Amino acid sequence: MTHYAEVLGGEIGAVFRNSDAPDPESRMPGGEDLIMNMNMRLGNAMVMASDSPAEMYSKPSGFRVCIAPASRDEFERIHGALAKDATSVEMAPDETFWAERFAMFTDRFGTPWMLNFGGSKAQS
Repeated sequence: MTHYAEVLGGEIGAVFRNSDAPDPESRMPGGEDLIMNMNMRLGNAMVMASDSPAEMYSKPSGFRVCIAPASRDEFERIHGALAKDATSVEMAPDETFWAERFAMFTDRFGTPWMLNFGGSKAQS
C-alpha cells in the first residue's frame, strides 16, 4: 500500500498485523507479519486493505479500481507509475468517445485498474 499511497498522494493510517490481535486464538498461525487491517486516506475517501496468506489467495476478478485524475498530466504520471511492469495491458492510454484519456491494465501486484481523464469530454 505504500506504493499506492506514494503514487496516488494517499496517507497510510492505522496498520494492524495478525500479531497485534489481542486474542491469540484469532491470530493466523505462521501469518504474524501479514496485515489484518489497514487504511489509506485519499482525500475524503478511505481505502481499506488486508493481506491474504498464500494458501487462501485467489486472483482478483470481476472488478477494477478506477481512478479519475483531475488533469491529463496527472493521468500520465499515475499511469506511468501504476502501469510500470504491468502484468497485462487491456487498453493502452488512448482517446475514447467518453474521455480524452483512458487506460485499462493490471499492475505488477495483480490489481486491475482503469484510469479515466474526461477532460473536455467530461460530463457535468
